[in-house]
Amino acid sequence: MALDRWIALILLGVCLAYGYAAWFTMDANLAPFMRRNPIWPSTFPKVLSILGIISTTIVLLGFEKSEASEPDVDYRRLGEYHLGQALMLLVLMVIYAICLRPLGFLFSTSAFIILGAYTLGERKWHIMLPIALIAALGVWYLVQQVLGIYMRPLPGFIGV
Repeated sequence: MALDRWIALILLGVCLAYGYAAWFTMDANLAPFMRRNPIWPSTFPKVLSILGIISTTIVLLGFEKSEASEPDVDYRRLGEYHLGQALMLLVLMVIYAICLRPLGFLFSTSAFIILGAYTLGERKWHIMLPIALIAALGVWYLVQQVLGIYMRPLPGFIGV
């Protein structure tokens, strides 16, 4: 089996587990008044799991293949790819998730965007800083003010 099909098989397992959690465990603790809403907190995860199951099944069955061609990623030449950057981005994602609550959304998100861009090779600080701050503030405003979901914007020790 080709590498893309192995990855699709692994992702299918993840999507099935995510779908099980979305369909059977997320709605168990809903308040009675939330059960009458047309959209529940589990609606997006349900849609996401269904789309993931459909896409991975398409890859597993080989419907996306048009003709035999050279693979995009050759696992025998992994040393020629930028694995250090990819692994560093994964480490940054984990650190971002850990720092999100104690350091606040604005600082954590801005730092993640800046360090991620630096890892990928961007060195223009006069461009990175405003973009990171605008993106973090924009997402915080949309989630906090428009959607009404509270996200701690500042570090916990500030008390806001």
